[in-house]
Amino acid sequence: MEPQDVIKAQLMEARDLDRTLDRMARQIAEGIDPGQSAADDYALIGMQTRGVYLARRLQEKIRRVEEWEVPLGVLDVTMYRDDYRMRFKQPVVRPTNIPFDIDGRHLVLVDDVLYTGRTARAGLDALMDLGRPASVRFLVIVDRGLRELPIRPDIVGREVPTIPGEEVRVRLQEIDDREGVWLVEHAPGGAA
Repeated sequence: MEPQDVIKAQLMEARDLDRTLDRMARQIAEGIDPGQSAADDYALIGMQTRGVYLARRLQEKIRRVEEWEVPLGVLDVTMYRDDYRMRFKQPVVRPTNIPFDIDGRHLVLVDDVLYTGRTARAGLDALMDLGRPASVRFLVIVDRGLRELPIRPDIVGREVPTIPGEEVRVRLQEIDDREGVWLVEHAPGGAA
């Protein structure tokens, strides 16, 4: 957390997050038509940055439980956001790497937190520039409400209604050296 942030609550510990991902992996697997090939007709797309690590974990859980190899792609939506010029003076663009054709595939777009809906909309725009999937399901660990766009997740780990000034932070061991989900409030004078 940033020094100016006030932790209001820890929403998930590492084991809670792992159990949530177990449940979500089962929900993804239940949506795979047994008459189709998981490897050829389905794929996970992790949105940079934390969505990528979450998608990798989901891929591994599906592999372990169902013994299906579901392909994984990585998507950066920075330049597709309608607010990137307002938010970033020098945007950090990360790699997009989708090593398979998305045309006709059933995709699960993975992100950590859904708030305004702008990142999800940007993800859909980016995907449509790459091809025409058969379907796109949207998965988030936390849906915090306060939407600006009519975006709704298909698979949700947890709904956490928030108010302005609050933020939900998902932290993953791979990049944050800690694991869990926190509700934080920006201290007066802190960055929003």
